[in-house]
Amino acid sequence: MASSWTGDRVRLRAVEPDDWTAFMRFADGDGRRPGFRLDLPRSAESYRAWAKEQAVAECDDDRFRLAVEATATGELVGSVGSHRTGSRSGWFECDVTIGADHRRRGYAAEAVALLLRFMFAERRYHKCLAAVFAHNEASLALFRRLGFTEEGRLRQHVFFAGRHHDLVMMGMLADEFDQRHATSAP
Repeated sequence: MASSWTGDRVRLRAVEPDDWTAFMRFADGDGRRPGFRLDLPRSAESYRAWAKEQAVAECDDDRFRLAVEATATGELVGSVGSHRTGSRSGWFECDVTIGADHRRRGYAAEAVALLLRFMFAERRYHKCLAAVFAHNEASLALFRRLGFTEEGRLRQHVFFAGRHHDLVMMGMLADEFDQRHATSAP
């Protein structure tokens, strides 16, 4: 590993204003991210403003979004982030999104592992949570491969596409991560 932010397949970096076009491409044709609710159509200007805002955003309470870039090509392939934290109890919630054209190449697994290494080793968090829709088998398999454990299921918790959907809560402790993903100094 070349640095704390670079693995074999991906490099995590700050979102840049010019990234807006890639993020706009990552949205499916009907405005739905994989497994998520249907959102209103967004304009190119809204993506442009979002990327510009992300580029200068402060890391507020360890909540942040990073761009995921393929090391082989330098192409932006997705994003990873920490979006909820419980600093007093030592937990954070992560998410990862990889564009449809870039899935099944190991980018998501490596991006999440880099994020976890940072949050556990540098920020001293004790636990990571991930909320995954029960019907999203690919994401459930990803988090299981990484070593997450299913901790619970929120039945019919989210409404979209005309019906309610279960949300599976996955969790991993810092020592479980260390055992599975031996941490070594950069």
